[in-house]
Amino acid sequence: MSRRIALSVAAGVVVLGGAGAFALAHAGEQPPASAHSTARYVAPDGDRDGSLTFVTDVTASSGVKSVKVLAWPQSSSLAKDELTTKDMAAAESAVCKPSGKDTARCTYTTKVTASDAESSPRGAWHIAVLATAQDGTTTLDTKAADFTIG
Repeated sequence: MSRRIALSVAAGVVVLGGAGAFALAHAGEQPPASAHSTARYVAPDGDRDGSLTFVTDVTASSGVKSVKVLAWPQSSSLAKDELTTKDMAAAESAVCKPSGKDTARCTYTTKVTASDAESSPRGAWHIAVLATAQDGTTTLDTKAADFTIG
């Protein structure tokens, strides 16, 4: 191999190595992200209460600090005004358990009484999620999952 080719290869390795180190450093600064989110609504039946269960996997490089969950009807004013992190301050918390290196499986469950179901708007509903990492970064997903009240 000629000296020029050897120097070019060596320079390329240094450049690629530097880019790889930058990519790893940058990956460590990513805000929390939710994935594989599902919502399951079970209507009350007779004397039996129903339920709403929401499950999501949240990944945060610094660790998951908290996950807040808010169910909202598509027919509400939130559809045009857009939810904000301030709106999520009073939302209920999900229970999160570690499920991987930087990932937690978070579950929110609430019972739905017959009177809750009767007073709730019919149609499409969305689940909003505010994920907060240990380092304080947050991510708001206003439509992490959907369900229907019929």
